[in-house]
This record gives sequence, structure tokens and C-alpha cells, in this order.
Amino acid sequence: MISIIIPTFNEADQIQKTIRNTCVAKETHDVEIIIADGGSTDGTVELAQALGATTIVCDKKGRGAQMNRGASIAKGDVLYFLHADSIPPHDFIGHILAAISSGASAGCFRLQFDYDHWFLKANCWFTRFNVNAVRFGDQSLFVYKNVFVASGTFREDLLVMEDQEIIHRMKKLGSFKVMKADVVTSARKYHDNGIYNMQWIFFRIWLLYYLGYSQQHIVHVYKSLIRKHKL
Repeated sequence: MISIIIPTFNEADQIQKTIRNTCVAKETHDVEIIIADGGSTDGTVELAQALGATTIVCDKKGRGAQMNRGASIAKGDVLYFLHADSIPPHDFIGHILAAISSGASAGCFRLQFDYDHWFLKANCWFTRFNVNAVRFGDQSLFVYKNVFVASGTFREDLLVMEDQEIIHRMKKLGSFKVMKADVVTSARKYHDNGIYNMQWIFFRIWLLYYLGYSQQHIVHVYKSLIRKHKL
């Protein structure tokens, strides 16, 4: 079994679409879907439960903490972390199993946005490369559960860049595979903040992280610049 772990916070407008499309894309493979919620007040949990997902309300809010909590109850030998506004490619389980068969212990998909814009397409083109600097949670992530545990799991003190930080540790424990299929993720942040402005904000946050700025400072920048954020 593969356990699909989706962290949520006030995702009532997205979660049922994500669950339904994930169930279609998995085809006949055996999976469990775990919703690790950060205390939603908009009915996210109830909507997920209505579609048969396992739901837990986490004591600690934050994507890293929520994904760790979801992983702790997962029954599968393989974990697949998926954002609430992202849809995995058709037969994504087949892609994951093929990657595992070729020796990978972790991996992700390429990225595609649900909005047709040349600039977003250009950004997505770079996600085909197995380079840590262009590896983000929107691409989803599969990993053997024992490798995830051995890596130390997600750092819960990181509210931003937790998805990229863990890749460095995972790669020390085994082969990482970027699969030749696309996760389709929502461009809602780009719509809310402007396409070029949003990309500049993301680049600024990325740069601050690699320059060694504190998480407190990075989170402050994130919250002050991004409209409709969910931190």
C-alpha cells in the first residue's frame, strides 16, 4: 500500500477536487488517503471525511508538522506527500512503483500549473532537472517510510522551505528520481499576487533561506508580501 498524505488548512474549495482526482489517477492500485489538518474552520475535514479519507486534526499547525503527523499513522511502506491544491498525474502510482523498481528510494514529479501562461511554463521547465535548488513541495514527494524516518522527517521548526530542506537529507540515504510526468498545481497565489510579483517574492524567500536568514525573518517576509497566505 501507498499512503497519500495531504496537509490542509481551510481548503474547503479544493480538497474534494483533489481527493476525487487523486482517486481517479491512482487507477486500481491500493492506497489510503490521509488528511492531516491544521485546524480548519471552513469544513475541510468534514468534506474529506465524506469522500472516505482518513482525517486527523493535528495538535501543531504547519505543513512539516502536519505531514509528520500523517506519516506517523500511515499504514503504507511508501509515503506520498501531496499538496491540497495539486493533482497527481494519471497512474501516478504506476510511475512511483516503476521508479522504486529502478532503485529509487524517493522522488517527485515535474510541475505544471493549471493556468496557461508562458512565464509559468518556463518556470516549470526547470523542474525536470534533479537539482535541489528547484525542488519544491508542489511537485509532490514519494519516499520509503523507513527512509523518511531515517532522514529525520520534516523539520517542524521550518514553516517555509521545509519541503526543499528535507531533500538534501533524503539524497544522502538513497537514489532520488524526478519522474517524467507532471503534477498539476493551482496557480491561485499567482492570480492573487500577480504572476511576476509572485515569482519575485518566491525568489526572494528562496534567496533569504540560502543566505542563512532566520526562519522568523523569512516567515515575516512571507506573511507581509503574500496575500491570502495560509501560514
